[in-house]
Amino acid sequence: MYRAVTLKVLREKIPLNDENGIRSMMEGTAIELRNPGGTLAVFLDGVEVSTEIRAEAVTRAVSAVSRLREVRTAMVREQRRSAQQSDIVAEGRDIGTVVFPDADLKFFMIAGIEARARRRQADLAAQGITMELDAIARAIHERDELDSTRSESPLRKAADAIEIDTSDLTIEEQVTMVVNTARERLERTGRQ
Repeated sequence: MYRAVTLKVLREKIPLNDENGIRSMMEGTAIELRNPGGTLAVFLDGVEVSTEIRAEAVTRAVSAVSRLREVRTAMVREQRRSAQQSDIVAEGRDIGTVVFPDADLKFFMIAGIEARARRRQADLAAQGITMELDAIARAIHERDELDSTRSESPLRKAADAIEIDTSDLTIEEQVTMVVNTARERLERTGRQ
């Protein structure tokens, strides 16, 4: 959702430090998450932007846009509205601390910078984009630093979150670990 807002900021050529311009833009912005056929799709003002929000320019700018209180307030409101419609699995840098502090189960996924940079490099390569591993690692480190030190909803682990280091885990191993942990927790509480 934050990437969709950032995409719109970039498309409308609003300077990243123009809080008033971004605030005005937010008033007429609609972001919706849909799950057609079991695949998450992100819609910005009625148009699917699931691929566009992963562009490198969006990645570079998303921390600057998402640090703004108006943006965070609108997105948290929308995320909570979505969760009222059904049970959800959500991910984000403040999901367990700000958006859903009372969630039944929280995971805090971590990975070393090098592992994350390799994954990002592979994602970019799949889009036909070549980028040096060192440059990607620096960008990840900078984004983590910005997100961890921002005053509004900083990146931090919730006290009751289960931490999983995914550095050496495949996606399938990560999913298995999360699903098994969720099943164990549900069985202990008598829920299905």
